Amino acid sequence: MSAEASGLLRYNVCPIKSEVFRMPAAIPATMRYVAAREPGPPDVLSLDQTATPAPKSGEVLIEVAYAGVNRPDCVQRAGLYPPPADASPIIGLEVAGTVAAVGDGKSEWAVGDKVCALTPGGGYAEYCVTPAAHCLPLPQGLTLLEAASLPENYFTVWNNLFDRVHLSAGETLLVHGGSSGIGLSAIQLAKAFGATVFTTVGGADKALFCRGIGADHVINYREQDFVAEVAAITGKKGVDVVLDMVGGDYIEKNIKCLALEGRMAIIAFLQGSKVTVDWRHIMMRRLTVTGSTLRASPSKRKAEIARSLRANVWPLFEAKRLKPVIYRVFTLADAAQAHRLMESSAHIGKIMLEVRPH
Repeated sequence: MSAEASGLLRYNVCPIKSEVFRMPAAIPATMRYVAAREPGPPDVLSLDQTATPAPKSGEVLIEVAYAGVNRPDCVQRAGLYPPPADASPIIGLEVAGTVAAVGDGKSEWAVGDKVCALTPGGGYAEYCVTPAAHCLPLPQGLTLLEAASLPENYFTVWNNLFDRVHLSAGETLLVHGGSSGIGLSAIQLAKAFGATVFTTVGGADKALFCRGIGADHVINYREQDFVAEVAAITGKKGVDVVLDMVGGDYIEKNIKCLALEGRMAIIAFLQGSKVTVDWRHIMMRRLTVTGSTLRASPSKRKAEIARSLRANVWPLFEAKRLKPVIYRVFTLADAAQAHRLMESSAHIGKIMLEVRPH
């Protein structure tokens, strides 16, 4: 990681406090949570009270310290991303905190353990239930706040870049939205595993930050044609892998960026999923196009990803080869402000909610 990465901490605008670990108190019958009164803009979010959930067999109940804010949260709030039928309707896909109760059955977790977790929903609340197999220990040296920022992004990036398109050392990757939580995770992981990274950003400050965290080539899409830039830098060869969360007209542009036998993984459609594409490029250059959505993946698959992260990625955090990037922390009561910031795209890194002061 270059010396420019020392600028990382200037985006931790809310200093990370030292944490005093404590055993959970008696579990209350009710809890605070962020409710969406109706589908709509961020202003529909407000605090409310509801019954505290109880873990079923194979699940744990987490007393939440921090929850991550992610793009799918905003889409769910707007009424366009309904949770799975068996998931909590409460918004929130990642948390960190203390195990407060363990459901029936064998579990490696015990009451009082500190964990971070991918959740099927329910993260914007004082207590959250999730499958025990979707929990991970805090990487050594990381705080609860930092650990809470990891699951959604790293589950997504690992599954798509390494499980689905098999990015390997010596290959080239183009990732869009380099300054987002997903983008910064992908840049760091790809560099840690020996890839050369191209990324697109929308401003000079974001470009500087992405270079500092490891990106080899940063393209300002507001000022440059990323297809032309990729062609120029690679001598018209193209890149081996594209990770795209934009969709829309980026889909055909991404295909034009791919090298012979290149692979593209699509994880979101910020600019729409219905497009006209000349698919002959796939046949002529033997391309692979795939995609996935994490929330709808089977629980067993998420458990497999959790095991892979624990074995392959958590040691990189402990060796300080990867680093969480926290942009701003809001209180649970200020979830609407957090969503407005997310939708502005002005942030660099993760937006977080402090659920219980630590």
